[in-house]
Amino acid sequence: MIQEFKEGYVKIEREHGIATIEFFHPQSNSLPLKILETLASDIHSESINVDTRVIVLRSAGDKAFCAGASFDELITIANEHEGLNFFMGFANVINAMRKCHKLIIARVQGKSVGGGVGIVAAADYAIATETAEVKLSELTIGIAPFVVGPVIERKMGLSAFSQLAIDGGKWRTADWARRKGLFAEVHTTIETLDDAVDVLSNMLAHSSVEAMQELKKVLWHGTEQWDQLLKERAGISGRLILTKYAKDAIQKFKERARIKES
Repeated sequence: MIQEFKEGYVKIEREHGIATIEFFHPQSNSLPLKILETLASDIHSESINVDTRVIVLRSAGDKAFCAGASFDELITIANEHEGLNFFMGFANVINAMRKCHKLIIARVQGKSVGGGVGIVAAADYAIATETAEVKLSELTIGIAPFVVGPVIERKMGLSAFSQLAIDGGKWRTADWARRKGLFAEVHTTIETLDDAVDVLSNMLAHSSVEAMQELKKVLWHGTEQWDQLLKERAGISGRLILTKYAKDAIQKFKERARIKES
């Protein structure tokens, strides 16, 4: 099943109890609201699908895993309601992954920024390549990683999260992310990455569904209030994205990207 949009798509492929959810956007797999909404919906549908035993979440291509929020949409946000609605897209994906009855493996073939790091952190097990650097660049554009903060802090600890959040212009290596707990494994090539994803997903597809569901509950214990918490965080981002600083910073970023492409 594939849902295509004006730019990008989300598709699901199922085989032998493994549901692979893939997303794509031509701007380094960035995330407009429509893709976020579809990801949250598809993760929920696979959560309750009796034929699905494990989920693999991946993006298309062999470069960036996810560039985070779509700057094209951020620049158009005109009021707090629209701001809240956009950042709730990330909140809803994280909460869908948190509440999912199935274990989720993230296949991370390249760099992740902002919300992309949050999605990786929300996976139950992340496998990456050596090129999978990470960065939280929100502070450089006048907001901060409020929505993804709880899930990154949960996975990596407050110290690692604060380093990423405060120095938003610095890339951290895949090995740094592995040592901090974001990645469970780091591989030298995409081929060995895919082999590792296949081995683990097939093993889980033959494991006890009941045992995996109970393990999932244990892994996410203490996050029961996240529906409200992430909504509050989305509201903060939704207000800050309206400031002149944020609008100017996003516009400058888009202009630099346009010059780089030309």
